[in-house]
Amino acid sequence: MKNDIVLVRPSLELKEKVLDYRKEHFQHGEEIISGSELLDKTESYEEWLSSVTLNTNPKTVNENWVVTDTFFAMRKSDDKIIGIIDLRHTLNEFLKDLGNCGYSVRPSERKKGYAAEMLYQLLQVAKEAEMKELHISVEKENAASIKVIQKNGGIYERSFSFENKAADLYKIEL
Repeated sequence: MKNDIVLVRPSLELKEKVLDYRKEHFQHGEEIISGSELLDKTESYEEWLSSVTLNTNPKTVNENWVVTDTFFAMRKSDDKIIGIIDLRHTLNEFLKDLGNCGYSVRPSERKKGYAAEMLYQLLQVAKEAEMKELHISVEKENAASIKVIQKNGGIYERSFSFENKAADLYKIEL
């Protein structure tokens, strides 16, 4: 089942599916959607789409951010958005602890191997971008995400605290 997903860039055509995806997170009491480039904070889909599109290009990236590719994981069999994942090509001072990517899987689709497959596919994108390594942070109590990172070759690098939560940083060599 997990190889039934493909990473696709956000588009206007996906608006209703994206809003449904976001709504499911909110209905499960999740106010933060990791890897969503503030989809959880932006009211207008069009505004969010414009922002993530501009951030893919070094010439138009927000001056306070870094070049970032954002993808939805779409299930091929039913065209449903399963998750979201981003790839930050470089790290600035703010991102040095947060790492090169974040990801989320919709609550109804968790524990099916999708996150591991999403990260695996993103690593291929990173290789094509000639990145040498990825750093990924995870809260210490998020055992499922730690497993996803380790399954994709993640090696523990160091611990840190972010917003009063204990977290670890992993490195994946490409």
